[in-house]
Amino acid sequence: MTGKANGQYPTPPKGRQRLSVLGSTGSIGCSTLDLVDHCRQSDQGIPDFDLVALSAHKNVGRLIEQARHHKPEVAVIADPGAYGALKEGLAGSGVEPAAGQAALLEAASREADCVVAGIVGTAGLAPTLQAIAPGARLGLANKECLVTAGALFLKRISDQEATLIPVDSEHSAIFQVFDFDRPE
Repeated sequence: MTGKANGQYPTPPKGRQRLSVLGSTGSIGCSTLDLVDHCRQSDQGIPDFDLVALSAHKNVGRLIEQARHHKPEVAVIADPGAYGALKEGLAGSGVEPAAGQAALLEAASREADCVVAGIVGTAGLAPTLQAIAPGARLGLANKECLVTAGALFLKRISDQEATLIPVDSEHSAIFQVFDFDRPE
């Protein structure tokens, strides 16, 4: 869905793609990173990914594992109290550790071709809005963004000519069956 919603999933891009996963330790984030691994193992011309940012709320252990494996530019833990553990766990990896809300917003604003927004609840609203950039694709798993700020959210998608792709089961299912050529 874009500012010009057409009801079709966009054609997958060719070549390397810059990807951020906000909420990487949750089910959507883990599934996304599993897909990245699958694409890397494929020999069928599927694009490969350069990870820009991974973020987690409190699961610092899983975030460290993911960051060491996927080598994003930055790994952000929302809980500032877990920064020490993240910094220690990423020492020598080349991955920048960061913590707190400001770091999460900064990571979300880094240039990426695609951002998967899997942060649960209203905590995901600010970083997801921050991630909407000109021409970017946003895989949205967080329906609270639409429930709490739908008009603002969709206006920003339209203004930035970004592409919104519903990736959570319920709103993806609705998107797949809706006939955009016959909205009546």
